[in-house]
Amino acid sequence: MTYLEIYNLLKNKFNLINEKIDIPKLGTRVINIPFESFSHKLLPGEKTYQCNEHNIEFKTTYDLSSKFKAPHLNEIIETPDSKIKENINFNYSILIPIEVKKSKKTGKRRIKKVKTNGTIILLHGLNEKDWSKYLPWAYKLMEQTGKQIILFPIAFHMNRTPAKWIDPRFLRTANKERKEIFPNIANSSFANIALSARLQFHPQRFLWSGLQSFYDVMQLIHEIRSGLHPQIKKNSSIDFFAYSIGSFLANILLLTNSFGYLSKSKLFNFCGGPTLNRMNAASKYILDSEANISVYSFYIEKFEQELKKDDRLQHYFSDLHPVGKYFRSMLEFHKMQNFREKRFRELHKQISAIALKKDLVVPPSEVLNTLKGSDNKIPTKVRVMDFNYNYDHVIPFPPTKKLEKEVDKSFNRVFRFVAKHLK
Repeated sequence: MTYLEIYNLLKNKFNLINEKIDIPKLGTRVINIPFESFSHKLLPGEKTYQCNEHNIEFKTTYDLSSKFKAPHLNEIIETPDSKIKENINFNYSILIPIEVKKSKKTGKRRIKKVKTNGTIILLHGLNEKDWSKYLPWAYKLMEQTGKQIILFPIAFHMNRTPAKWIDPRFLRTANKERKEIFPNIANSSFANIALSARLQFHPQRFLWSGLQSFYDVMQLIHEIRSGLHPQIKKNSSIDFFAYSIGSFLANILLLTNSFGYLSKSKLFNFCGGPTLNRMNAASKYILDSEANISVYSFYIEKFEQELKKDDRLQHYFSDLHPVGKYFRSMLEFHKMQNFREKRFRELHKQISAIALKKDLVVPPSEVLNTLKGSDNKIPTKVRVMDFNYNYDHVIPFPPTKKLEKEVDKSFNRVFRFVAKHLK
Protein backbone atom coordinates (compact mmCIF):
# COMPACT_ATOMS: atom_id res chain seq x y z
CA MET A 1 0.00 0.00 0.00
CA THR A 2 1.14 3.55 -0.68
CA TYR A 3 1.64 6.20 1.98
CA LEU A 4 -1.63 7.88 0.95
CA GLU A 5 -3.58 4.62 1.18
CA ILE A 6 -2.12 3.83 4.58
CA TYR A 7 -2.83 7.39 5.75
CA ASN A 8 -6.49 7.31 4.68
CA LEU A 9 -7.15 3.84 6.09
CA LEU A 10 -5.62 4.60 9.48
CA LYS A 11 -7.23 8.03 9.70
CA ASN A 12 -10.67 6.48 9.14
CA LYS A 13 -10.19 3.62 11.62
CA PHE A 14 -8.21 5.28 14.44
CA ASN A 15 -9.72 6.74 17.58
CA LEU A 16 -8.63 7.27 21.18
CA ILE A 17 -11.83 5.93 22.76
CA ASN A 18 -12.22 2.24 21.86
CA GLU A 19 -10.18 -0.09 24.01
CA LYS A 20 -9.17 -2.14 20.95
CA ILE A 21 -9.27 -1.44 17.20
CA ASP A 22 -8.26 -4.17 14.75
CA ILE A 23 -7.19 -3.18 11.24
CA PRO A 24 -6.66 -6.58 9.51
CA LYS A 25 -5.79 -5.01 6.16
CA LEU A 26 -2.63 -3.57 7.73
CA GLY A 27 -2.02 -6.38 10.22
CA THR A 28 -2.36 -3.82 13.00
CA ARG A 29 -4.14 -3.56 16.32
CA VAL A 30 -4.54 -0.25 18.18
CA ILE A 31 -4.92 -0.49 21.94
CA ASN A 32 -5.93 2.58 23.96
CA ILE A 33 -4.70 2.68 27.55
CA PRO A 34 -5.71 5.14 30.29
CA PHE A 35 -3.00 7.20 31.99
CA GLU A 36 -3.03 9.46 35.03
CA SER A 37 -0.24 12.04 35.26
CA PHE A 38 1.25 12.13 38.76
CA SER A 39 3.25 15.32 38.09
CA HIS A 40 0.51 17.83 37.21
CA LYS A 41 1.01 19.76 40.45
CA LEU A 42 4.23 21.13 38.95
CA LEU A 43 2.08 23.35 36.74
CA PRO A 44 0.90 26.93 37.34
CA GLY A 45 -2.44 26.96 39.13
CA GLU A 46 -1.56 25.64 42.59
CA LYS A 47 -1.77 27.79 45.74
CA THR A 48 1.54 26.45 47.12
CA TYR A 49 4.49 24.51 45.70
CA GLN A 50 6.98 22.11 47.17
CA CYS A 51 9.59 19.63 45.96
CA ASN A 52 8.73 16.39 47.75
CA GLU A 53 11.98 14.79 46.64
CA HIS A 54 14.05 17.36 48.59
CA ASN A 55 11.38 18.41 51.13
CA ILE A 56 11.55 22.08 50.09
CA GLU A 57 8.69 24.62 50.04
CA PHE A 58 8.78 27.59 47.67
CA LYS A 59 7.56 31.18 47.85
CA THR A 60 6.71 31.17 44.15
CA THR A 61 3.14 31.92 43.07
CA TYR A 62 1.71 32.56 39.60
CA ASP A 63 -0.66 35.39 38.74
CA LEU A 64 -2.55 34.14 35.70
CA SER A 65 -5.03 37.02 35.62
CA SER A 66 -5.56 38.95 32.39
CA LYS A 67 -6.70 42.57 32.18
CA PHE A 68 -7.85 42.63 28.57
CA LYS A 69 -11.44 43.36 27.59
CA ALA A 70 -11.43 40.14 25.62
CA PRO A 71 -13.45 37.34 27.28
CA HIS A 72 -12.41 34.51 24.96
CA LEU A 73 -8.73 35.42 25.06
CA ASN A 74 -8.87 35.89 28.84
CA GLU A 75 -10.37 32.45 29.29
CA ILE A 76 -7.43 30.89 27.43
CA ILE A 77 -4.81 32.86 29.38
CA GLU A 78 -6.38 32.51 32.82
CA THR A 79 -7.22 28.79 32.81
CA PRO A 80 -5.04 27.29 35.57
CA ASP A 81 -2.79 24.65 34.04
CA SER A 82 -2.78 22.27 37.02
CA LYS A 83 -6.59 22.02 37.02
CA ILE A 84 -7.08 21.01 33.37
CA LYS A 85 -8.57 17.52 33.71
CA GLU A 86 -7.86 16.48 30.11
CA ASN A 87 -4.15 17.00 30.77
CA ILE A 88 -4.19 14.82 33.89
CA ASN A 89 -6.29 11.84 32.79
CA PHE A 90 -6.08 10.75 29.16
CA ASN A 91 -5.62 7.77 26.85
CA TYR A 92 -2.53 6.91 24.83
CA SER A 93 -2.38 4.43 21.97
CA ILE A 94 -0.17 1.44 21.19
CA LEU A 95 0.13 -0.03 17.70
CA ILE A 96 0.95 -3.73 17.74
CA PRO A 97 1.29 -6.22 14.85
CA ILE A 98 -1.37 -8.90 14.42
CA GLU A 99 -1.69 -11.96 12.21
CA VAL A 100 -4.95 -12.76 10.44
CA LYS A 101 -5.65 -16.43 9.58
CA LYS A 102 -8.70 -18.10 8.10
CA SER A 103 -9.90 -21.41 9.48
CA LYS A 104 -9.91 -24.11 6.80
CA LYS A 105 -12.96 -25.72 8.38
CA THR A 106 -15.18 -22.72 9.15
CA GLY A 107 -13.69 -19.98 6.96
CA LYS A 108 -13.78 -17.64 9.95
CA ARG A 109 -10.94 -15.19 10.53
CA ARG A 110 -8.79 -15.66 13.58
CA ILE A 111 -6.66 -12.75 14.79
CA LYS A 112 -3.67 -13.20 17.06
CA LYS A 113 -0.95 -10.90 18.31
CA VAL A 114 2.48 -11.25 16.76
CA LYS A 115 5.39 -11.47 19.17
CA THR A 116 7.29 -8.17 19.21
CA ASN A 117 10.93 -7.58 20.01
CA GLY A 118 10.73 -4.17 21.64
CA THR A 119 8.91 -0.88 22.12
CA ILE A 120 9.28 2.53 20.44
CA ILE A 121 7.79 5.67 22.00
CA LEU A 122 6.78 8.20 19.34
CA LEU A 123 6.86 11.86 20.43
CA HIS A 124 5.14 14.49 18.26
CA GLY A 125 5.65 18.18 17.45
CA LEU A 126 4.53 21.45 19.03
CA ASN A 127 0.89 22.57 18.92
CA GLU A 128 -0.46 19.26 17.63
CA LYS A 129 -4.11 18.26 18.21
CA ASP A 130 -4.50 15.26 15.89
CA TRP A 131 -2.49 12.05 15.44
CA SER A 132 -3.48 11.61 11.76
CA LYS A 133 -0.14 12.55 10.17
CA TYR A 134 1.76 10.32 12.61
CA LEU A 135 -0.30 7.17 12.10
CA PRO A 136 1.51 6.09 8.87
CA TRP A 137 4.83 6.89 10.59
CA ALA A 138 3.93 4.65 13.52
CA TYR A 139 2.67 1.90 11.21
CA LYS A 140 5.84 1.95 9.11
CA LEU A 141 8.00 1.88 12.25
CA MET A 142 6.05 -1.14 13.50
CA GLU A 143 6.23 -2.89 10.12
CA GLN A 144 9.95 -2.36 9.59
CA THR A 145 11.26 -2.88 13.13
CA GLY A 146 8.85 -5.52 14.42
CA LYS A 147 8.32 -3.39 17.54
CA GLN A 148 5.15 -2.06 19.15
CA ILE A 149 4.73 1.71 18.89
CA ILE A 150 3.42 3.96 21.67
CA LEU A 151 1.83 7.26 20.60
CA PHE A 152 2.38 9.34 23.71
CA PRO A 153 0.93 12.88 23.91
CA ILE A 154 2.97 15.78 25.29
CA ALA A 155 1.26 17.91 27.98
CA PHE A 156 -1.62 20.07 26.63
CA HIS A 157 -1.36 18.51 23.16
CA MET A 158 -3.44 15.96 21.25
CA ASN A 159 -6.22 14.61 23.51
CA ARG A 160 -4.69 16.35 26.55
CA THR A 161 -6.30 19.58 25.32
CA PRO A 162 -9.48 21.23 26.66
CA ALA A 163 -12.38 21.07 24.20
CA LYS A 164 -12.49 24.85 23.73
CA TRP A 165 -8.86 24.89 22.53
CA ILE A 166 -9.91 22.87 19.49
CA ASP A 167 -13.28 24.56 18.92
CA PRO A 168 -12.84 26.63 15.69
CA ARG A 169 -15.65 29.04 16.53
CA PHE A 170 -14.28 29.84 20.00
CA LEU A 171 -10.71 30.09 18.70
CA ARG A 172 -11.58 32.37 15.77
CA THR A 173 -13.27 34.79 18.17
CA ALA A 174 -10.28 34.67 20.53
CA ASN A 175 -7.94 35.26 17.61
CA LYS A 176 -9.98 38.26 16.45
CA GLU A 177 -9.71 39.74 19.96
CA ARG A 178 -5.95 39.09 19.95
CA LYS A 179 -5.44 40.87 16.62
CA GLU A 180 -7.35 43.89 17.89
CA ILE A 181 -5.00 44.13 20.90
CA PHE A 182 -1.86 43.43 18.82
CA PRO A 183 -2.58 44.85 15.33
CA ASN A 184 0.99 44.22 14.09
CA ILE A 185 1.07 40.56 15.09
CA ALA A 186 2.36 38.09 12.48
CA ASN A 187 1.58 34.39 11.95
CA SER A 188 -1.51 34.67 14.14
CA SER A 189 -4.19 32.06 13.42
CA PHE A 190 -7.00 30.19 15.12
CA ALA A 191 -4.71 27.13 14.94
CA ASN A 192 -2.04 28.62 17.21
CA ILE A 193 -4.02 31.10 19.31
CA ALA A 194 -4.34 28.94 22.47
CA LEU A 195 -0.65 28.02 22.72
CA SER A 196 0.54 31.47 21.64
CA ALA A 197 -1.59 33.48 24.07
CA ARG A 198 -0.69 31.31 27.04
CA LEU A 199 3.05 31.38 26.32
CA GLN A 200 3.24 35.09 25.49
CA PHE A 201 2.11 36.19 28.93
CA HIS A 202 3.50 33.24 30.92
CA PRO A 203 6.49 31.74 29.06
CA GLN A 204 7.30 29.61 32.13
CA ARG A 205 4.45 27.40 30.99
CA PHE A 206 6.80 25.96 28.35
CA LEU A 207 9.18 24.78 31.07
CA TRP A 208 6.62 23.37 33.51
CA SER A 209 4.60 21.55 30.85
CA GLY A 210 7.88 20.26 29.42
CA LEU A 211 8.88 18.93 32.85
CA GLN A 212 5.46 17.35 33.27
CA SER A 213 5.90 15.63 29.89
CA PHE A 214 9.38 14.44 30.95
CA TYR A 215 8.06 12.98 34.20
CA ASP A 216 5.04 11.45 32.42
CA VAL A 217 7.29 9.56 30.01
CA MET A 218 9.45 8.42 32.92
CA GLN A 219 6.29 7.35 34.79
CA LEU A 220 5.32 5.24 31.76
CA ILE A 221 8.80 3.70 31.57
CA HIS A 222 8.83 3.01 35.32
CA GLU A 223 5.47 1.25 34.93
CA ILE A 224 6.98 -0.97 32.21
CA ARG A 225 10.19 -1.71 34.12
CA SER A 226 8.20 -2.55 37.27
CA GLY A 227 6.17 -5.16 35.38
CA LEU A 228 2.93 -3.20 35.87
CA HIS A 229 2.13 -2.39 32.24
CA PRO A 230 -0.87 -4.32 30.87
CA GLN A 231 0.62 -4.81 27.38
CA ILE A 232 4.40 -4.49 27.57
CA LYS A 233 6.83 -6.90 29.21
CA LYS A 234 9.16 -5.44 31.83
CA ASN A 235 12.31 -6.45 29.91
CA SER A 236 11.19 -4.91 26.60
CA SER A 237 13.70 -2.62 24.92
CA ILE A 238 12.52 1.01 24.95
CA ASP A 239 13.55 3.33 22.10
CA PHE A 240 12.29 6.66 20.76
CA PHE A 241 11.23 8.18 17.46
CA ALA A 242 10.82 11.92 17.95
CA TYR A 243 9.81 14.80 15.70
CA SER A 244 10.30 18.56 16.11
CA ILE A 245 9.78 19.64 19.77
CA GLY A 246 9.36 15.95 20.59
CA SER A 247 13.06 15.63 19.74
CA PHE A 248 13.86 18.40 22.22
CA LEU A 249 12.11 16.34 24.92
CA ALA A 250 13.59 13.02 23.77
CA ASN A 251 17.14 14.38 23.71
CA ILE A 252 16.71 15.60 27.30
CA LEU A 253 15.34 12.18 28.30
CA LEU A 254 18.46 10.44 26.97
CA LEU A 255 20.87 13.10 28.24
CA THR A 256 19.42 12.76 31.76
CA ASN A 257 18.94 8.96 31.77
CA SER A 258 16.95 8.95 35.03
CA PHE A 259 17.37 5.74 37.10
CA GLY A 260 19.59 4.38 34.32
CA TYR A 261 16.43 3.28 32.47
CA LEU A 262 17.62 4.61 29.10
CA SER A 263 21.25 3.43 29.14
CA LYS A 264 20.62 1.20 26.11
CA SER A 265 17.80 3.18 24.50
CA LYS A 266 18.11 4.49 20.95
CA LEU A 267 16.63 7.72 19.63
CA PHE A 268 15.86 8.82 16.11
CA ASN A 269 15.29 12.55 15.62
CA PHE A 270 13.25 13.55 12.58
CA CYS A 271 13.20 17.30 11.81
CA GLY A 272 14.44 17.94 15.32
CA GLY A 273 17.49 18.04 17.55
CA PRO A 274 18.83 21.61 17.88
CA THR A 275 18.99 23.81 20.96
CA LEU A 276 15.93 25.99 21.49
CA ASN A 277 17.52 29.20 20.21
CA ARG A 278 18.44 27.54 16.90
CA MET A 279 14.82 26.66 16.06
CA ASN A 280 12.29 29.04 14.53
CA ALA A 281 8.79 28.33 15.86
CA ALA A 282 7.17 31.40 14.24
CA SER A 283 4.47 29.80 12.11
CA LYS A 284 0.70 30.02 11.80
CA TYR A 285 0.69 26.34 12.80
CA ILE A 286 2.99 26.70 15.84
CA LEU A 287 3.54 30.13 17.50
CA ASP A 288 2.64 33.66 16.44
CA SER A 289 5.25 36.44 16.47
CA GLU A 290 4.35 37.83 19.92
CA ALA A 291 4.60 34.42 21.61
CA ASN A 292 7.81 33.56 19.78
CA ILE A 293 9.45 36.81 20.95
CA SER A 294 8.26 36.26 24.53
CA VAL A 295 9.58 32.68 24.74
CA TYR A 296 12.91 33.66 23.16
CA SER A 297 13.29 36.66 25.47
CA PHE A 298 12.54 34.64 28.62
CA TYR A 299 14.71 31.60 27.93
CA ILE A 300 17.55 33.11 25.91
CA GLU A 301 17.94 36.77 26.88
CA LYS A 302 16.64 37.00 30.45
CA PHE A 303 16.93 33.50 31.85
CA GLU A 304 19.76 34.18 34.30
CA GLN A 305 17.80 37.11 35.75
CA GLU A 306 14.63 35.00 35.97
CA LEU A 307 16.50 32.35 37.96
CA LYS A 308 17.54 34.94 40.54
CA LYS A 309 13.95 36.13 40.97
CA ASP A 310 12.30 32.71 41.32
CA ASP A 311 13.42 30.26 44.03
CA ARG A 312 11.42 27.39 42.51
CA LEU A 313 12.85 27.91 39.04
CA GLN A 314 16.33 28.13 40.54
CA HIS A 315 15.83 24.84 42.41
CA TYR A 316 14.65 22.85 39.40
CA PHE A 317 17.59 24.11 37.32
CA SER A 318 20.19 23.32 39.97
CA ASP A 319 22.42 20.25 40.28
CA LEU A 320 19.71 18.69 42.50
CA HIS A 321 17.61 18.05 39.38
CA PRO A 322 19.73 16.71 36.47
CA VAL A 323 16.78 17.06 34.08
CA GLY A 324 16.73 20.82 34.73
CA LYS A 325 20.44 21.07 34.11
CA TYR A 326 20.19 19.26 30.78
CA PHE A 327 17.11 21.29 29.85
CA ARG A 328 19.16 24.42 30.51
CA SER A 329 22.01 23.12 28.34
CA MET A 330 19.54 22.72 25.45
CA LEU A 331 18.29 26.32 25.57
CA GLU A 332 21.17 28.31 24.09
CA PHE A 333 23.79 26.87 21.77
CA HIS A 334 26.84 28.65 23.22
CA LYS A 335 25.91 28.21 26.90
CA MET A 336 26.93 25.01 28.72
CA GLN A 337 28.25 23.87 25.35
CA ASN A 338 31.08 21.68 26.66
CA PHE A 339 28.77 20.07 29.21
CA ARG A 340 26.16 19.30 26.54
CA GLU A 341 28.57 18.12 23.86
CA LYS A 342 30.43 15.82 26.25
CA ARG A 343 27.18 14.01 26.96
CA PHE A 344 26.15 13.88 23.28
CA ARG A 345 29.55 12.37 22.52
CA GLU A 346 28.81 9.60 25.05
CA LEU A 347 25.44 9.00 23.37
CA HIS A 348 26.54 9.17 19.72
CA LYS A 349 25.84 5.49 19.01
CA GLN A 350 22.35 5.76 20.50
CA ILE A 351 21.22 8.83 18.57
CA SER A 352 20.66 9.38 14.85
CA ALA A 353 18.76 11.99 12.83
CA ILE A 354 17.29 13.12 9.52
CA ALA A 355 16.99 16.82 8.73
CA LEU A 356 15.19 18.18 5.68
CA LYS A 357 16.89 20.64 3.35
CA LYS A 358 13.88 22.99 3.03
CA ASP A 359 12.92 22.91 6.71
CA LEU A 360 12.80 26.51 7.95
CA VAL A 361 11.61 25.68 11.49
CA VAL A 362 14.45 23.26 12.24
CA PRO A 363 17.27 24.13 9.81
CA PRO A 364 19.55 21.18 8.89
CA SER A 365 22.70 23.14 9.77
CA GLU A 366 21.45 23.51 13.35
CA VAL A 367 20.65 19.81 13.69
CA LEU A 368 24.23 19.11 12.63
CA ASN A 369 25.69 21.75 14.94
CA THR A 370 23.92 20.44 18.03
CA LEU A 371 24.14 16.68 17.48
CA LYS A 372 27.60 16.57 15.89
CA GLY A 373 29.05 19.42 17.96
CA SER A 374 30.43 22.81 17.03
CA ASP A 375 33.63 21.22 15.70
CA ASN A 376 31.70 18.49 13.82
CA LYS A 377 33.68 15.81 15.67
CA ILE A 378 30.85 13.97 17.45
CA PRO A 379 30.29 10.91 15.20
CA THR A 380 26.48 10.94 15.47
CA LYS A 381 24.82 9.84 12.21
CA VAL A 382 22.88 12.76 10.74
CA ARG A 383 21.55 12.72 7.18
CA VAL A 384 20.18 15.75 5.31
CA MET A 385 17.49 14.82 2.78
CA ASP A 386 15.47 16.67 0.16
CA PHE A 387 12.29 15.66 -1.65
CA ASN A 388 11.13 16.22 -5.24
CA TYR A 389 7.99 18.13 -4.28
CA ASN A 390 6.96 21.12 -2.18
CA TYR A 391 7.02 20.29 1.52
CA ASP A 392 7.69 22.06 4.77
CA HIS A 393 8.43 21.26 8.41
CA VAL A 394 4.78 20.82 9.37
CA ILE A 395 3.81 18.65 6.37
CA PRO A 396 6.83 16.66 5.13
CA PHE A 397 4.58 14.06 3.46
CA PRO A 398 1.51 15.76 1.92
CA PRO A 399 -1.36 13.22 1.74
CA THR A 400 -2.54 14.19 -1.76
CA LYS A 401 -3.33 12.08 -4.83
CA LYS A 402 -1.35 14.44 -7.07
CA LEU A 403 1.93 13.73 -5.22
CA GLU A 404 1.19 10.14 -4.25
CA LYS A 405 4.14 8.46 -6.03
CA GLU A 406 6.78 11.01 -5.04
CA VAL A 407 5.60 11.19 -1.44
CA ASP A 408 5.58 7.39 -1.22
CA LYS A 409 9.22 7.26 -2.41
CA SER A 410 10.33 9.88 0.11
CA PHE A 411 8.36 8.33 2.96
CA ASN A 412 9.84 4.87 2.37
CA ARG A 413 13.33 6.32 1.95
CA VAL A 414 13.11 8.12 5.30
CA PHE A 415 11.75 5.17 7.23
CA ARG A 416 14.23 2.67 5.80
CA PHE A 417 16.95 4.86 7.27
CA VAL A 418 15.03 5.21 10.56
CA ALA A 419 14.46 1.45 10.85
CA LYS A 420 18.18 0.68 10.45
CA HIS A 421 18.86 2.66 13.59
CA LEU A 422 15.88 1.51 15.67
CA LYS A 423 15.88 -2.22 14.85
